[in-house]
Amino acid sequence: MKTKPVIEICMGSSCFSRGNSVTLEKVENYLQKLGLAEEVELKGRLCTGTCSSGPCVSINDTSYTHVHPDAVEDLLRYHLETRHSEAL
Repeated sequence: MKTKPVIEICMGSSCFSRGNSVTLEKVENYLQKLGLAEEVELKGRLCTGTCSSGPCVSINDTSYTHVHPDAVEDLLRYHLETRHSEAL
């Protein structure tokens, strides 16, 4: 059974105000654009205590800090498009 990729976006107040509000929108748009919305599990998470390193995003258990909303598409491309093409 193939497991879905998991994207977790910190929704704590610090990360949210530092850019994850925009990151969430960009992730949702990216998944829709590529038709991957049903193939990926998108989760919000509460603060993990790394506020000074935020905004924080995790993709398939790989954690990223200081994620600028403009960089998230590159991370998604790396994790999802590579994985998606390998599965074909």
